[in-house]
Amino acid sequence: MELNMTYLILDGNVELQKYRYLYFTVVFVVYILIICSNSTIVYLIWKHQDLHEPMYIFIAALLLNSVLLSTNIYPKLLIDFLSEKQIISFSACLFQFVTLYALIDSEFLLLAAMAYDRYVAICKPLQYPTMMTRRTVCIFLTLAWLLPACQFVGLASIRANQKLCSFTLTVIFCNNSIYKLFCVTSAAVSFYGVFILLNLVACPVLFILFTYARILKICYQSCGEVRRKAAQTCLPHLLVLINTFFLVTFDVITVRLESDIPKIVRLILTLQLILYNPLFNPIMYGLKMKEISKHLKKLFTYYT
Repeated sequence: MELNMTYLILDGNVELQKYRYLYFTVVFVVYILIICSNSTIVYLIWKHQDLHEPMYIFIAALLLNSVLLSTNIYPKLLIDFLSEKQIISFSACLFQFVTLYALIDSEFLLLAAMAYDRYVAICKPLQYPTMMTRRTVCIFLTLAWLLPACQFVGLASIRANQKLCSFTLTVIFCNNSIYKLFCVTSAAVSFYGVFILLNLVACPVLFILFTYARILKICYQSCGEVRRKAAQTCLPHLLVLINTFFLVTFDVITVRLESDIPKIVRLILTLQLILYNPLFNPIMYGLKMKEISKHLKKLFTYYT
């Protein structure tokens, strides 16, 4: 009984006994790819002086965010694949939950900072050096990581003392499904959760859409060279935003419809949240951003 009060069972794997080593190999390769691809671009931005601009610093922060998010999930997955029992302590589960969604929401705030940077660069180019100073960039980065962390720590501290009526999660890591463990969900906790969703997801997304609408308006009134430059720098940000928004939406829907979704489908949908963006982001920024792509080609040419 003491074990049940301390540990949770992660019951989201499909035929783990049969495919244990296949799962381990695939996830291990994916994790190495995520670490190497994201770290390579972060290294290029750090090394080359011409990439020490706000836009590229925000890109480096976004990719570093993906590395942290993956490291929060993948090592535990790898251990579970080789373990007889897939369990996690309640406190570790809360930590994984808080870290996961704090980093996901940090991504929205970083994308909002990128949108503001592009807005100033394209719509107010003469004021750019005075508006996007090093101090401004540091403030944006600090807020992007600190705000979600503080808000989710507050949520976790409330949840930590609530009574559990279930000790089994039908997922492979601790996500929104953790809400189904508690006996009672108070109105205050629900309100706080909605506040976080509006504050860290809805507001940044609306701000980004508004900002890019202004950019598009300016581009429509400008010459072809301005439109080309804007498309080259803004398109990757928009694609990453769309991808992140739909993945978070899928995550929320999956938890709400959990009982109606087959186990294999639920597993695939759950993996999307930690798979697509960490692999998708370095490809988008490495290939679509001209300056990063140039240094990336030089790096590969040097080593080949």
